[in-house]
Amino acid sequence: MLINELSKRTVITAHTIRFYEKSGLIKGVRDENIKSNNYFHYDEETVEKLELIRDAKAIGYTISEIAQLIDAWYSNKLSKNEKLAFLDEKLVSLDQKIKDLKEMKRLISEYKKDVLNGEC
Repeated sequence: MLINELSKRTVITAHTIRFYEKSGLIKGVRDENIKSNNYFHYDEETVEKLELIRDAKAIGYTISEIAQLIDAWYSNKLSKNEKLAFLDEKLVSLDQKIKDLKEMKRLISEYKKDVLNGEC
């Protein structure tokens, strides 16, 4: 399939798909039988990878982490336990971010009280 169809199927813009391709997250292939254009063609695995990328971004993975995730999942280099450890590492990171955000919220609430009480 061409990039427009891929974009429609995944609900990811063609611009973003090209960015992921330049980042090495996905790879299109040129049809050697067609000499009149330089269009890339994509397969079902690319659809799966784009869905994985979309989901990984939604839960906070960086592009670099997503590259590692795709490599791990599609190369079968990692055991089940190693895959779980990779996910657990992100959970620990998210727990820390939640803790940090709660502390920021607490401080803002204190500042707000100070303003309301005319203390600053």
